Amino acid sequence: MITEAKLVEYSCILQEYMINTGANETFAIISNIIVNCIIIAFVVTILDIIIRKIIVQSFKTFSDKTKSTFDDYLVKSNFPRFIAHFAPIIILWHTLPVIFIEYPRIDTFFNIALQLYLVVLCILVFRSILRSLKSYAEGIEKYQDKPLQSYVQVMMIFAWGIGVFFAVNLLTGFDLGSVTALGALSAVILLIFKDTILGFVASIQVSVNDIVRIGDWITFSKFGADGYVTEINLATVRVQNFDNTFTTIPTYSLIADSFQNWRGMQESKGRRIKRSIFIKQNSIKFLTSNDLEELKKIQLIAPYISHREKEVSKFNATIAADKSIAINGRNQTNLGIFRNYAEAFITENELINPELFLMVRHLAPTDKGIPIEIFCFTYDKAWENYERIQANIFDHLIAAVPFFDLEVFESPTGSDFTNLSANNNENN
Repeated sequence: MITEAKLVEYSCILQEYMINTGANETFAIISNIIVNCIIIAFVVTILDIIIRKIIVQSFKTFSDKTKSTFDDYLVKSNFPRFIAHFAPIIILWHTLPVIFIEYPRIDTFFNIALQLYLVVLCILVFRSILRSLKSYAEGIEKYQDKPLQSYVQVMMIFAWGIGVFFAVNLLTGFDLGSVTALGALSAVILLIFKDTILGFVASIQVSVNDIVRIGDWITFSKFGADGYVTEINLATVRVQNFDNTFTTIPTYSLIADSFQNWRGMQESKGRRIKRSIFIKQNSIKFLTSNDLEELKKIQLIAPYISHREKEVSKFNATIAADKSIAINGRNQTNLGIFRNYAEAFITENELINPELFLMVRHLAPTDKGIPIEIFCFTYDKAWENYERIQANIFDHLIAAVPFFDLEVFESPTGSDFTNLSANNNENN
């Protein structure tokens, strides 16, 4: 077994030999130090490789035999590799003071370097544990929609901050307990990490208030985002848009600005349809008895027409309305009957949820006609199916408009102007 005395003796062999052979003492000392450093580096590197292979292989063997996935994530995050580096540090810690016993400055230099390396290594071990915990938690259903990456980043900021404090203390001997110095340092940190701190606060608020989860569909017009949230971290929120592009949004913007989260719709009993058909105003008219009889052939609306016809006749008889002029008394209009037909058609659609609000209404007249708005909710909330249901409803209603002697408004196109010009030429 090599004792400390023997180790000191071996470390000075080259120096003594060079001096005995007539070499300059300073040159002999420098040469001895360089050779010792090379030998130490070589030995420690070999030991590090051997120990690392043993520890890493032992971890892999252990993780393969266990049912838990946490140890697998530890291996993937290089936890065993970082742990293996502690062994060479321990060896150096005990051998360097002995080898450089006659060179206190060099010993002090290596001692500080080892402590700095130890600080960095502890941070790397801590990071690998955090990453393993994050990966493990992502496999648990109740944590899958949580911004775990934000928490990892916050913990790492604190870890690196503590590491920097230790490094400064080692290099300068600076007293971190000084309140004044800490205040100045805090001001600098606040200035440098302003965005990070804002992101940290925002990520906490987002998580605590459950504003956004991973997997939520959000629309953020300011940033052109319209898709599903794929990642939430300390600084940004990543959204995969429906055109398969990605949009990055500052996390703080989720608190400072307004955006639309569709989660409420996805968790509700239906998805809303809210769309209008624009009817030409000059196609609206009072209906005669013959018109009503013709419309009674439409089975879906026939009961309503008959019921309404009795109410109108009774009222007109009560006030002795002169029906030689249609405007006197009450009347049914083709638009009113169409509106009730649309409501009946939607109500009997098995894909529409009758438990949620359902309505067909007039909106204020515009220069494009009178909007007849359909307001209802589909059972199916999937985008493709929802659009198909909505399209089928409006396909039918638009095609049904002419049966009520109504017209859908449409802005004139090139062919319309051509036909108008041709008609004018014929008349002339």
